[in-house]
Amino acid sequence: MRVMPMLCPSPAPTVLIVDDDPSVRRCLSRIVRQAGWEAKAYSSAEEFLKELPDPLLHPGCLVLDLQLPGLGGLGLQREIGSGPAPWPVIFISGHGDIPATVKAMQQGAETFLTKPFDDTALLDAISGAVRKHRAAIDASCRRSELRRRIDGLSQREREVMAWVITGALNKQIAAGLGIVEQTVKVHRARVMEKMQVDSVAELVRACDGAGFQPALP
Repeated sequence: MRVMPMLCPSPAPTVLIVDDDPSVRRCLSRIVRQAGWEAKAYSSAEEFLKELPDPLLHPGCLVLDLQLPGLGGLGLQREIGSGPAPWPVIFISGHGDIPATVKAMQQGAETFLTKPFDDTALLDAISGAVRKHRAAIDASCRRSELRRRIDGLSQREREVMAWVITGALNKQIAAGLGIVEQTVKVHRARVMEKMQVDSVAELVRACDGAGFQPALP
């Protein structure tokens, strides 16, 4: 059975830099580009939010100054923290603010670097964050594709599938749904075709990935 790919298009990673210091933005952009990544720099959280790229279409990470004027680094982190695949955040700061560091990590920051930091430490952090974000994008795309396939099933096919993934036999499914066994066989075959799987084990994994719940006999 031919299986449709489930991975999103994967453009070159972009490192999004938000810092109110022009010299820091230029320096970080240069380091990032020399390492082979794209770089986009913003002077404030508000400027970034005004453009707000789609994280599902722009793999990468956010290098974010903690002490930004206006909304601030923590505020921006909260603003972008929702959604299926938010950018990993690497915080940078010239201040050893332990409470703010703790808060940033509690909100899911990837790491925290104190200025001045070693270029290697920054590039290692970016590399790990980009890998993490690519994996999150792929997982989100897979879930979306699986849910699309489930949406293409009829109500009866979804009912049969909910039983199939419990390991129930056709006669057990027929009894549970009040239909004849031959009808179960027909719906079961259609489910396997529409879900693009070759085995019950694959179907179970697909349903689990999409959050589809099994039947409760």
